Amino acid sequence: MKIMKKRYLHYIMVLSIAFIWFSCNDYLDVMPDNRTELDSEEKISKLLVSAYPENAYILNAELSSDNTDNYGENNPYGDRYSDEVYHWQDVKEKNNEGIDAVWSACYGAIASANQALEAIKELGNPESLNAVRGEALIARAYSHFILVNMFCQHYSEQHAEEDLGVPYMEEPEKELFPKYERGTLARDYELMAKDIEEGLPLINDNAYSVPKYHFNQKAAYTFASRFYLFYQKWDKVIEYASVALGSAPAALLRDYAKLVALPRDLRNVGIQYTGTSMKSNFLVQTSYSNLGIVFGAYYDGSRYNHGSLLAKFETHNLAPWGAYPTSASDNTYGNMYKLRPYIYGGTNLDKTLFPRIPYQFEYTDPVAGIGYRRAVYAALTAEEALLNRAEAYVMKEQYDNALSDINLWTGNTLDPARSTSQLTEAGIQAWATGLAYYEPNIPTPKKRLNPDFATIADGSKQESFIHCLLYMRRHEFIHEGMRWFDVKRWGIEIYRRTVNADGRSIHMPVDDKLTVRDNRRAIQLPQDVITAGITPNPR
Repeated sequence: MKIMKKRYLHYIMVLSIAFIWFSCNDYLDVMPDNRTELDSEEKISKLLVSAYPENAYILNAELSSDNTDNYGENNPYGDRYSDEVYHWQDVKEKNNEGIDAVWSACYGAIASANQALEAIKELGNPESLNAVRGEALIARAYSHFILVNMFCQHYSEQHAEEDLGVPYMEEPEKELFPKYERGTLARDYELMAKDIEEGLPLINDNAYSVPKYHFNQKAAYTFASRFYLFYQKWDKVIEYASVALGSAPAALLRDYAKLVALPRDLRNVGIQYTGTSMKSNFLVQTSYSNLGIVFGAYYDGSRYNHGSLLAKFETHNLAPWGAYPTSASDNTYGNMYKLRPYIYGGTNLDKTLFPRIPYQFEYTDPVAGIGYRRAVYAALTAEEALLNRAEAYVMKEQYDNALSDINLWTGNTLDPARSTSQLTEAGIQAWATGLAYYEPNIPTPKKRLNPDFATIADGSKQESFIHCLLYMRRHEFIHEGMRWFDVKRWGIEIYRRTVNADGRSIHMPVDDKLTVRDNRRAIQLPQDVITAGITPNPR
């Protein structure tokens, strides 16, 4: 099947797109500002369809994290891009997953939001456009949030005034080849908070024909809870997650009975998992992407992937609620979940997958078989709001409240016939303290926490609850990139290792280690951006 690459053409030319003008003469004939065309409320509203990134950060984040193992040079199903990302190198390869595509897509989305905001202002800020204005503000904050958490260090009060941020765009671009300054991470977080606080009260679900493709109220408040979790404003996390979840959060959690009743096919179950009809999905997004191939039942992408060794000893087993298997050759791991993992094995194939991102194809010419590989994913969910809130409760040492949220998640996710679906404080502490801290040759789910925003004693109740929640988050967000952000904000050191041909053991010594505050935790900016004069990340 012939595949067409996506072409990045935005009606506003900002940042990386402007940089491409140096080599693309066609762009020189296009002025960067066409706001005069936005002369009606309908046009402004329609513009916001493009205020969401068309390329996802997910594969960059997932390959950078400890959810991925290296299956060695004898596995031919990798490429230069995945090799660079996995090894935390400066990425030179360009494709629809690449860091250049993520940068361009986020700033393209920001440009659309800014153009809409300026058009609303020129119309006199009519009350009828309040919902559109609110969506534009939240969308602008969301894309900046992706950028800072991919291309910057994690936020902390200790370092944010010195750490490099990204250019925060608050106005439509009106100049050719403008000069941009990165500013600080502290400034970026201040501006994101400003946009979120201004935008939240304006969100109105009645403005959308299909709310789940937009920042509806539940999605917007869930994103706000994520933002403030990373910003370490615990009361705000609890407040906004509670708004998203309402008075009956259990009713919003994923309907696993519906998924389990389907024929056991990874792609088709994934389509239902990410669908707008699934009540737990608050915001559904699409991207031009190979995610469905890499995390699908295909050989492609199997050189660097999530396999049985990770699943058995870190991500889906040795859990607070029980452990399968009883031996290294036992493939019953994951059976404690209502929706069991999909296990694929063979020569050069070792993938343990959950149906998070199904492979889909958009035909532009069905006869010629031409089109785009697409990914559909649930960007914001009820489960995230619940886990965000539980973590904030732990940071405030409100363990009863945290345990209540934890048990809502376990009660909905786990098979009570095969696991302990209701945890206790004593049980969580016994599990966490009973595990050894991770060593490359003795992997466990428990990795040392090195946050610079809190002092958490080894063996304490607080540490035990955080390890439990990080385990839950790792399962909930597998293949979705969130683990990379959790590694960064908790200062978790991770290793690069090569899995032996048997798929059950690790070749020693390890290949590399990502230390606390390692410069490589901030992914390097695209080379075109650096060439155009933006300060690169230190190396």
